[in-house]
Amino acid sequence: MGRWTPAEAETAAAVREAKLDEAHKRLAAAVDAMAGSGAYRRAVEFAARFRSRSFNNALLIVAQHAEAYEAGRVPTPEPTLVAGYRQWQHLGRQVLKGQSGYVILAPVTTRYATADPAGGPWRPLPRGEGPGPGEVVRERLTGTRPAHVWDVTQTEGELIPELPVPRLLRGAAPGGLWDGLAAQVVGDGYALRQVATAGGIGGANGLTDFSTKTVTVRGDMDDAAPIKTLAHDPLTAPTMRLPAVSPT
Repeated sequence: MGRWTPAEAETAAAVREAKLDEAHKRLAAAVDAMAGSGAYRRAVEFAARFRSRSFNNALLIVAQHAEAYEAGRVPTPEPTLVAGYRQWQHLGRQVLKGQSGYVILAPVTTRYATADPAGGPWRPLPRGEGPGPGEVVRERLTGTRPAHVWDVTQTEGELIPELPVPRLLRGAAPGGLWDGLAAQVVGDGYALRQVATAGGIGGANGLTDFSTKTVTVRGDMDDAAPIKTLAHDPLTAPTMRLPAVSPT
């Protein structure tokens, strides 16, 4: 492919800026629409499962997937697994004909080189050019560009391996360990209590409420799991004190 003419480059830049502007408007609209609703929580849960995506991009994906579901283009109301076009091909899958991708904000980085990392100056490195003798190179975020991803339901091909999921610790616990950890919690001025199931603390294994100075652990687990949860609690590790409410 030859180089673009100035007019072609200007047109491409205008199209890119228009897509970025549309993505930012869609993001703002998604935040407004999800505020105070279950959709916002689902977006947070989706972002937690796929932390390689920024939270803004998670919101964009969830909002666009919901639109695709309402239009009948996808079979599920929420996205499950998303990837770029080449990534799906690498996994042996192909985007279905007629399925448009979801626009996200991809980072644009620039390489800079200098012979003096402490004082600079740093010079941008043109694409394909390496550093000079004695120079070091760093990448910096310089902007964003529109990119596209597709949900697995918009593709066909090889089966996707099941993702690993966390499992509760099973088995017996060392004698006296619970009492020792509990003594640290109580000694720090907190009440320690147990609830019958995770439903009593919002689905978590444990919860520290710093406003009421209460630590709660679910009781429907093997002996080793509550101890693991209590050991993970920030009160048992002074360097990990956290504000507000901390689920574990």
